[in-house]
Order: sequence, then structure tokens, then C-alpha cells
Amino acid sequence: MFKHQLLKSSRSKSRAFASLFTALVACSGVITTAPIAVAGPADIQLQGDGLMRTRSAYSVDETASRIRADIKKKGIKFFATIDQAKLAKGAKIDLKPSQLLIFGNPPLGVLFLTSNPESGVDWPVRMLVHQDDDGKVWVVYQNWDWVSQRYGITNRKTEFAKATEVVASIVSSVADCKNLADCTN
Repeated sequence: MFKHQLLKSSRSKSRAFASLFTALVACSGVITTAPIAVAGPADIQLQGDGLMRTRSAYSVDETASRIRADIKKKGIKFFATIDQAKLAKGAKIDLKPSQLLIFGNPPLGVLFLTSNPESGVDWPVRMLVHQDDDGKVWVVYQNWDWVSQRYGITNRKTEFAKATEVVASIVSSVADCKNLADCTN
């Protein structure tokens, strides 16, 4: 099991993450999802990669369209869709359908930045809609409990709960199951 202890200063954390990323890519060509110990409040232990994956009942295009419609219906600000497959095609690289959706509620999201400005790396909200090798479509998004631990944000529990609730509601609009937990890993 891989463990890496980071220093407390922000600059040291950034350098350590960059070094870790470079070492993983250079040595193995694969980024693992091993636990990472982050120095901070109570030296929180993060497990996994902090991502949630929910199987969609629709194609990538239909899933992205339905998510955008649900975001609009909820009055959430939609920033952009990045069609990664289209970008790959322009670079003459084959990539299965993949779209990155970027959205958020600034009055909520900015509160996280007031607790730790570095959390801006994870805001606004991003959802990746992609097709796997078996033709299944997945919606990939942050686990907000993991994000709060990653940045040591302990004074925004209500806000993180709200972000989790809203994201779960959006994802449930395309989920390939009635109970979100049945098609999420």
C-alpha cells in the first residue's frame, strides 16, 4: 500500500503533489488510487481517489443533455461543456465519447474557498460523462466528504451536505437505477 505524508505548508503540499504525480507517471505510467495521508487537522487519512461513479441509463450525449437541463431547472449556473472526444479527434487521437460538464452555485461554492483557497482546484463542480470499453456510460464526480477532508475544511459541514444533496439529485436524473447506491461505486 502506498502512503505519502505531505508537509503542512501550502507550497510544500503543491511541490509534493507535483513530485508524487511525476514519480508515478515516470515509474509506472499509471496513477494509482492508493491512500494518501494529508497533514492537517487531525492528520486525516484519505482513501481512494475521491470520485463517485454512477452508471447512466442513456448515451453520453443524452446524459449530458439531461444533466444540463436539470442544472438549468434547479437555477444553477452552467459554465461549460468540454467535448473531450471532439478535442481528441482534432488531435487525431481515438477516444470514446467523453464530455466534461462544469457548473456551480457561486454563493455556495465560494464559501469553500473562504475556508481554504486551495479548494478552488475542485470548484466549480465538474461532472465527467464518458463511455467505457463495454459501451456503458458513466457519470463521474467528486465525493464531497472526501473534498472536505482533502482541504481540511471542518467549518462547512452544512454546505458540503448541501453540495452532496444537489449533486446526488442531478445524477439521479440519469441514473440506471431507482436507488442511486445500486448503480454507484
